[in-house]
Amino acid sequence: MSLLSDSFLTLENGLNILRQISVNLCLSIGMTLIILTAGIDLSVGAILALSGAVAAGLLKNGLRLELLGMELQFTVLGSIAAGLLVGAGAGFFNGVTITRFKLPPFVATLGMFSIARGLTMLWTGGFPVTGLGQSFGAIGTGVFLGIPVPVWITASLVGIFVLLTRRTRFGRHIYAVGGNERAALLTGLRVDRIKVAVYTLGGMLAGVAGLIVTARLDSAQPNAGLGYELDSIAAVVIGGTSLSGGRGSVMGTVIGCLIIGVLNNGLFLLNVSPFWQQVVKGFVILAAVAIDRMSAQER
Repeated sequence: MSLLSDSFLTLENGLNILRQISVNLCLSIGMTLIILTAGIDLSVGAILALSGAVAAGLLKNGLRLELLGMELQFTVLGSIAAGLLVGAGAGFFNGVTITRFKLPPFVATLGMFSIARGLTMLWTGGFPVTGLGQSFGAIGTGVFLGIPVPVWITASLVGIFVLLTRRTRFGRHIYAVGGNERAALLTGLRVDRIKVAVYTLGGMLAGVAGLIVTARLDSAQPNAGLGYELDSIAAVVIGGTSLSGGRGSVMGTVIGCLIIGVLNNGLFLLNVSPFWQQVVKGFVILAAVAIDRMSAQER
């Protein structure tokens, strides 16, 4: 890419790539935890939209409680907390439907995809919520010490979840559940609680991504996050996490996000058609999965 474009190998473009992958990386960290338990989440893009819309709506219009005759006004921090709570709540609902009602993760999260999209449309009336102010906008467009704020946010999340998965008992339990769920049950692990916690974390991280997107655009779009779940799954798979669970890492997912980000950025700089970009991304995903399968067979 650097040989073909003078603009590629520059500090400015490097920071631009990191800014561009920040949303996908937030989603993909949560997706990594979920896939490590041999699950999947098709609702993260819809949860992103719902969380961002709720935060924007509360910040702009407040909340009117008709039964109590009250109207609550939200600060920036209050609206951020509400958006994260909505994301975590949606993820918790996913976890409960999967563990309590024994629904396949594919079906349960597909249902949440539809629920979250519908709730977003109901909350916004199908119209974007705009004019959120500079303080909120700093989450998506601010710069601190020369580095974009979204990059600081995602770097912090990477550090937290690398430590969580590598250095804590909960992290070891996640790998145990994905590696062999029956064995994990027989050793006394509370598998259902672990799964609920993982899906809740995935929903909360989707909420973080929703806040970044909303702040960057200074607008909560009802259709935000369309197709983001596929990019998230692609980054996790390219990063080496096994779809059968029990094997992978957050740092591998970071590399997967960087590969997709560099591909998208480089192809854009080379004026490659967006349609061909999708074709290239698809072949990269297929190659990553094929290599993963072959390496698993060799072991």
